[in-house]
Amino acid sequence: MAPATRRAAAPSRGGCLLAAVLALAALASPARLGASAERSSGAPDWHVVRVGSLLPSAACTAAGARAASNSSALSVVHRHGPCSPLLARAGGAPSHVEILERDQDRVDSIHRRAAGAASSAAAVDAARASKGVSLPARRGVSLGTGNYIVSVGLGTPKRDFSVVFDTGSDLSWVQCRPCNGCYEQQDPLFDPAQSSTYAAVPCGDPQCRGLDSWTCASGSRCRYEVVYGDQSQTDGNLVRDTLALGPSDALQGFVFGCGDDDSGLFGRADGLVGLGRNKVSLASQAAPKYGAGFPYCLPSSSGAVGYLSLGGATPPNAQFTGMVSRGDTPSFYYLNLVGIKVAGRTVGVPEAVFRAPGTVIDSGTVITRLPDTAYRALRSAFARFMLKYKRAPALSILDTCYDFTGYTTVQIPSVALVFSGGATVSLDFSGVLYVSKVSQACLAFASNGDDTSIGILGNTQQKTFAVVYDVANQKIGFAAKGCA
Repeated sequence: MAPATRRAAAPSRGGCLLAAVLALAALASPARLGASAERSSGAPDWHVVRVGSLLPSAACTAAGARAASNSSALSVVHRHGPCSPLLARAGGAPSHVEILERDQDRVDSIHRRAAGAASSAAAVDAARASKGVSLPARRGVSLGTGNYIVSVGLGTPKRDFSVVFDTGSDLSWVQCRPCNGCYEQQDPLFDPAQSSTYAAVPCGDPQCRGLDSWTCASGSRCRYEVVYGDQSQTDGNLVRDTLALGPSDALQGFVFGCGDDDSGLFGRADGLVGLGRNKVSLASQAAPKYGAGFPYCLPSSSGAVGYLSLGGATPPNAQFTGMVSRGDTPSFYYLNLVGIKVAGRTVGVPEAVFRAPGTVIDSGTVITRLPDTAYRALRSAFARFMLKYKRAPALSILDTCYDFTGYTTVQIPSVALVFSGGATVSLDFSGVLYVSKVSQACLAFASNGDDTSIGILGNTQQKTFAVVYDVANQKIGFAAKGCA
């Protein structure tokens, strides 16, 4: 059952005494907290949620996914959830601590890229040293691998593959035969010899020369390399083939990597689909056919299904803010976060605190990172509304956690993100708390540790929204209840 968001009516003068009595009753009776809060006059915005619904279902509830409006729509599932094709044979999902630690690796790689090529190149060199790789570095290390899976078809006849989709990466790739060193994946490797539409990309091709790291091999074959922030790595040939996006839709001559020397924390994913802003990304290659942009919706829990669509209609309830570009990290999608509200009240943080470092929106980062000044103000404001709950130990990078043991319903203050142009995005309950267990539910934001590192809008806060990347008009939109 989806959590409810409520706004109470303003109090009348004669209702003040009743409001005080109800507030005292709520403190004295935690099992009736939700009911008491709903009747309480003057209450700000709240999420009122049954404790039994805090944890995701162990079963896949795929029936709730919205069908996108065109034939390029792909189903999106969490790679560690019950809907994932990878989970059954992957030895189980990682722990919450492991997920959050890997998330920090990705955040560190984003910060290195934004900080400049020198620190990125050092990370690339460290990964190469362990493999004896000597490809030239240009812009440096890529991000750690992401959390959400889509299924695509490659080749003629097509073969289906389960791949991570990632707005922070450009080059798409799968593992291919013959392979010198491939990790174990869910499906059989892609075999170029079995596809009638396969072709190698030569070194002189602009798609080759536009890569971050490439070299020319025998036969004028373009060899690529991608090193991720968690030191995972893929090396192989740059190739072309048909990409199937649905039962009746395909993109001819799609350029991607055919990995033959791959290692790292890819789980059992067959590869990756990059949706960054570089010319080699799927989003850029698909733009002439579908239009420059794409929407996706990440489901509220790991047991549900969302979607990714190339092109597609914009939801009528979408709120938009400007898409910002930066020359030092041209593949990233930036936007201007300018404020935060908690329970309908603006948190007192100067707009300059957000604008100075900038904010990137990223499908692969789990937890939103804020400038330290902004995070401390958010944490303080949130905690003031949570005094009735027992504090719980920190969970990795999450330091503001609560124990809901013994409650049947809980009342959580809403959190809204305010963007330039006036777009105000009130987060779903699943975007406010990261719940590892009933006795440990944590505010789903973290500090960057300073006010100079770029902020990151993570996928936890994007859940349930149709997130619209309107590249043609240089804006990003958010439509509530986008997966429903």
